[in-house]
Amino acid sequence: MNELRIVAIRGVGNIDKGDDLVTLLLDALGHQGETLRHHDLIVVTSKVVSKSEGQVVAFDGTEAHKVALVEQEAARVLRRRGPLRITQTRHGFINANAGVDLSNTADGTAVLLPKEPDRSARRFRAEVARRCSIDIAVVITDTFGRVWRNGVTDVALGSAGLKPVLDLRGTTDANGRTLEATEVAIVDEIAGAANLVLGKAQGTPFALLRGLDDSYFGEGSVGEHIVRSANDDLFR
Repeated sequence: MNELRIVAIRGVGNIDKGDDLVTLLLDALGHQGETLRHHDLIVVTSKVVSKSEGQVVAFDGTEAHKVALVEQEAARVLRRRGPLRITQTRHGFINANAGVDLSNTADGTAVLLPKEPDRSARRFRAEVARRCSIDIAVVITDTFGRVWRNGVTDVALGSAGLKPVLDLRGTTDANGRTLEATEVAIVDEIAGAANLVLGKAQGTPFALLRGLDDSYFGEGSVGEHIVRSANDDLFR
């Protein structure tokens, strides 16, 4: 039977610049009675990655300053409506307000997106391998809206050790028809599923996901395999 287990890792506390996220994860896992296994997957919220990497800036609380920060972080502004900006970030993400985040951060500060989330995921994974001698995957997540759909969901900003897209083109469906266009963004599906246990205000920046098929593990990144190029984007 196919089965996934997703567990929020609690007891991490506040994150500051320079904090070692791998140490915090392993300590919290131990306190929770968990140990990492081969081909586990760790979901890490982008906010704690940003905080540990110093992606926190001063914010004076005004709307004008927020807009200035957003436009500073945006590679391109696609739409404007009042203080809202729909932006393309330097990573290639299309999102609201360039990911500038004012929630769950100290007064007078704003949190920016990680500079290179795929690289951050690779470093995290490599450090776990060095300390624990096991192969895991890592997905760094953030909350985005979706075009034409209400509500937000978590998506992957960076990944390591996981094939971000499951390419089913050329395989057959249950009726024997050949699939011609089906590519499943499993890295985003994992991000959304993990958010169901992480929540938005519970101080749980890590989740342990166990039970993925071994075939899902491998090389790939969000930047290379998930972000759609401008040439393939019909809406830009």
